[in-house]
Amino acid sequence: MSKKSIVKKLVKVNEEEVKSFLKQQVKDSVEVTLNTMLDAEADAMCGAKRYERSPDRTDFRAGHYDRKLQTTSGEVELHVPKLRKLTFESQIIDR
Repeated sequence: MSKKSIVKKLVKVNEEEVKSFLKQQVKDSVEVTLNTMLDAEADAMCGAKRYERSPDRTDFRAGHYDRKLQTTSGEVELHVPKLRKLTFESQIIDR
């Protein structure tokens, strides 16, 4: 038996597992990106980042609520910020 045939027998790539893994990685990336963007929007509306002391602050965080969103990468879970005084309306995602 040649070395090449031995290597072919040792290394087998399961294409379905690779595709599934990559799909999950893309979905997770979309979820993290959207949640980061929602947090940045809330920071901008408040005039300060979470837990940051600032004289320019106009509002405070009041937690978040979870919402599912169907994307081309699959269903992702969003953590939509809530604010104490203002109504959080995202420019990224429609209600």
